[in-house]
Amino acid sequence: MRIDIMKKINVSDLPVDTWTSPKGTFEGSGVQVSIGLGRDPRSTDAMKRHPFDLEILTVPPGKRAYPYHAHSAQWELYYVVSGAGVMRHAEGETPLGPGDAMLFEPGQAHQLRNDGSEPLVLHVIADNPFGEACYYPDSGKWLVQVPERRLLRSEPLDYFDGEE
Repeated sequence: MRIDIMKKINVSDLPVDTWTSPKGTFEGSGVQVSIGLGRDPRSTDAMKRHPFDLEILTVPPGKRAYPYHAHSAQWELYYVVSGAGVMRHAEGETPLGPGDAMLFEPGQAHQLRNDGSEPLVLHVIADNPFGEACYYPDSGKWLVQVPERRLLRSEPLDYFDGEE
């Protein structure tokens, strides 16, 4: 029998994950709100995995959050809270500012860059499909994430290999 209990956290109590690529092209930080609410991203149980994920993403001035990439199955929704930036996509680049929202469906490549003088803060909401993979067009590599069983035949690469 399941007892329904509302889950509540305060994001200021959550850890901040930070990253910087070896040459400093990519840098950012994120607060993983859904994980703070109990999401287990490696679980194959949909109730433990949650149907969506919320991250509060911060990108410093002059930096890109991550390499240009396209998800195989995942949808992503971006909402700009503060700052200024540019979203790179198949048609070119689009400037971003507070209140702007963007939606990327599976297969649509995208990359976020802060071209302002202040931190760029966004809410990123993604669904959590099973069997998700990412393709990186600039470097021609794939990221494959499978929670449990995996069969692969290739050489492992660093995440930023071919990106800087």
